[in-house]
Amino acid sequence: MTEGIGSPLIAGVELGGTKCVCILASGPEDIRDEVRIPTTTPGETLDSIRATLERWHADDGFAAIGVASFGPIDLDPRSPRYAQIVGTTKPGWDGAPLTRFMDGFGVPTAVDTDVAGAALAEGRWGAAQGLQNHVYITVGTGIGAGVVVNGRAVRGLGHPELGHLRVGRLAGDTWPGFCTYHGDCVEGLASGPAIQARAGRPTEALDADDPAWAMAVHALGGLIHNLVLSACPQRVLIGGGVATGQPWLFPRLRQAVVESLAGYGATPALTPIIDDFIRAPALGDRAGPLGAIAVGLTTLENDGG
Repeated sequence: MTEGIGSPLIAGVELGGTKCVCILASGPEDIRDEVRIPTTTPGETLDSIRATLERWHADDGFAAIGVASFGPIDLDPRSPRYAQIVGTTKPGWDGAPLTRFMDGFGVPTAVDTDVAGAALAEGRWGAAQGLQNHVYITVGTGIGAGVVVNGRAVRGLGHPELGHLRVGRLAGDTWPGFCTYHGDCVEGLASGPAIQARAGRPTEALDADDPAWAMAVHALGGLIHNLVLSACPQRVLIGGGVATGQPWLFPRLRQAVVESLAGYGATPALTPIIDDFIRAPALGDRAGPLGAIAVGLTTLENDGG
């Protein structure tokens, strides 16, 4: 899709753990305003976002509000905690109601995770254009993934938390893992803090042949193995600070996935295109704010706007 000038204006909010980005746009070629707000207390932060939206509503108007937020988030419209951040480790934010800044504008509103928003944005304007099914994985402080099937972000009982999947361990690896919930889930083995805890040094200080990387590549390869055999993506995009800072990571990860699948299922068709199947996102650090716009556009389209 190529939304831009002439398309409906969306008020987008990317709500992050350290900062929020409010963006008024219809697409990457038509950004009218952008405001950055520090993420402090829920009251202070959400009220500042509300003030920004009120200014935009008075000055320019907008057709929908899209929110792409850190989580976990309750995304069930039938739930009394809908659009609340739930079970977060961020102090003070458990139960924070995102409706605090969304309600009362008389336009469609939608909330999704930050990684689901980024996945939708890559489908509209980035490296997954023209695809029905794709996955966006971010590897950084944590590991999250947005899964898009038939053009829509997957959700149901909750939203995907693929960083907390359990995968097979590399032979001989007995390190307990870093996740406070699951120990050796993918995030507990391959996130930036996990790699640092295992190696005793930050990821940027590690050589490419450090054993900690082998364990991380194996875990990420197991995650993609499971995705290939379940969500059937046509492309897997991998971003985040850990992934983008290591240019050798992609070739090793592609090899690990092909070896893990061991010729099963779609592997014969996948192997010749593996370089294009596992690749970096196209939108870079703009995927987050544009993800909020994509969430808003999607709800507007689904409501017949």
